[in-house]
Amino acid sequence: MNEGYLPIGRFARLCRLSVKQLRHYDELGLLAPAHVDPDSGYRYYRPDQARAALLIGLLRSLDVPLPSIGRVLSDGTDALGGVRDRMEADLARRERNFAALERILSHGLPRSEVTVVREPARRVATVRDTTSQERIGAVTSANVARLMAAVNAMGVGGEPEGTVGVTGGPTGTPIGLFPLDLTREIAVTIAVETSADVPGTSPDVLPGGLYASVTHVGPYDQISLTTHALFAWLGERGHTPDGPLHEVYVSDPRTTSPDRLVTHLMIKLEDPE
Repeated sequence: MNEGYLPIGRFARLCRLSVKQLRHYDELGLLAPAHVDPDSGYRYYRPDQARAALLIGLLRSLDVPLPSIGRVLSDGTDALGGVRDRMEADLARRERNFAALERILSHGLPRSEVTVVREPARRVATVRDTTSQERIGAVTSANVARLMAAVNAMGVGGEPEGTVGVTGGPTGTPIGLFPLDLTREIAVTIAVETSADVPGTSPDVLPGGLYASVTHVGPYDQISLTTHALFAWLGERGHTPDGPLHEVYVSDPRTTSPDRLVTHLMIKLEDPE
């Protein structure tokens, strides 16, 4: 054996890795040994492979997935941009979950007051999109802005200024419509009541009838807590939801602090036969 090669045990100690890890990285194609003894199967490494081995160890300590490490080894650190973005999104999700748990610890499990209201059918302009559950907040906000910009450019609201629209909110209040079944691809519809045709949107009608309604006060990313209370109320009373969940965004987030945002949650009930 060439004296320039290092046996796997010595190489592992040099690179602060275990023999098992090195074998695993070889199986994945991340770091192949420089030589494998054909009789014993024993692995040997060159000293200049230490830099790659140490890089693998460093990136694993930073929770970089092994497939991404393979791209770093072949393409350089530019491949880490996507890893950083995914970590940032995961951190934001964990922060939202932590805040929701803090609210439950402070105020207990949500038991918001639910009322039953009769709503008329409403003509609306809509924009639609699909997204993942992780991006639903960002996509909803973007489409609310898109729809309201289109409506404001027309200078229409469908009713005289100052009149009352959905569940006590002013006419022109955006409404998010979300399916009851949250699959991998979630259909998001944003609607606003208007009697005019708005370019770049699709006309639709929100059906009238009986709706269970509850008010959420607080950040949008904690709406799920009040949604839980609404569905618990439905289940306890044997109601069958009929149609998507409506989120009526009463407050303007540009001028209202997150803890004071008011959102009405509504879901249509099956009319009794």
